Amino acid sequence: MLINEAFAQAAAPAQTDANLASLLPMLGILVLFYFLLIRPQWKRAREQKQMVEALQRGDEVITNGGILGLILNVSENYVIIEIAPTIEVTILKSSVQTLLPKGTLKTIDPKSNKLQKAKPAKTTESKTDDAVDTSETNASEAQKTTDNK
Repeated sequence: MLINEAFAQAAAPAQTDANLASLLPMLGILVLFYFLLIRPQWKRAREQKQMVEALQRGDEVITNGGILGLILNVSENYVIIEIAPTIEVTILKSSVQTLLPKGTLKTIDPKSNKLQKAKPAKTTESKTDDAVDTSETNASEAQKTTDNK
């Protein structure tokens, strides 16, 4: 039982011409991509370029590597940044990520990250207890050093 080719072709649905209604979803996706992805990226790039061009001596910045510093000198392509009182680094202008408000570096205290144990106030009663505690601590430390040897 063979089917005639003409009969098989006639059974296929008729192909319609592509009209504007079938292109609307694709155009909608393109517009959505433009407003959600492309346009914000262009805007951020433009703002970054303006910020880099406006760098001047005395600005406080953060680099792409996370280094905070004070700008000492600005040239066409490079910036000299002071990251510590006697340490200066030359970087590309384009590697400056963020411009900080003036005075930000003075408010940052890197020593505050260290944990300091609070010492309790000593009274006359606790002095004798402290003397016993220190002698026990010294004895236990001496025992540890002899065990390690």
